[in-house]
Amino acid sequence: MPQLSGHAGAGRFGAMLAIVGVLTACHPPKAGTGPGASSEQTTRNNGYSLLHQVLDEEKDVSFLRFIKSEHSDVKNLVNRIASASGTGAKLLEEFASHDASITLDDIRLPPGEAAARDAIASTKKKELLGETGDKFELTLLLTQSEALSYAWHLAKVTGENEPQPERARALAGLSRDMQNLYQEVFALLLSNTKPSATRENNPTYAGRAPGTTNASIPK
Repeated sequence: MPQLSGHAGAGRFGAMLAIVGVLTACHPPKAGTGPGASSEQTTRNNGYSLLHQVLDEEKDVSFLRFIKSEHSDVKNLVNRIASASGTGAKLLEEFASHDASITLDDIRLPPGEAAARDAIASTKKKELLGETGDKFELTLLLTQSEALSYAWHLAKVTGENEPQPERARALAGLSRDMQNLYQEVFALLLSNTKPSATRENNPTYAGRAPGTTNASIPK
């Protein structure tokens, strides 16, 4: 990591702190839906809110390319994760804009879970800020693996509790997008443990068009 000096260095380091802070953020719980809401609606809205939170954070992961250097395969995959996450976040915002019963701020977590998330975020921030080269890439990919697995299963559960068929299908598509990206991250992590593997020729992630997704906004 290059030495930082003067106002330019301070500005760059400040930007890095902001970006890593976004990527590892764990927001405090907010008030959820009222006591009159059904179990399915409560689960659905909590799922929508948590899913939107992680997608909204993941859409900014590609900003790290302005600060840290990665191999081209990692950079391309991270860019596609950011693109798919941004598309997914907009999808949920579109749902909420057309249906007042959908909330995106019902982020309720037990205090122990919230505290654990804060501790994990602090650790990840230190790791991403302090590491370079292969160790940075490994930490970044592990972080993405965790986030994508979470988004994949959140989209699945939310879709299973969404009574509107078109929205349920779109959420299932979003879940598949996150699952596919998770599997690509896992394959890339695996390839990095095999010295004989040729990263650029790995068929798991080669030839994929940037921004290709299974999710689509229903008419």
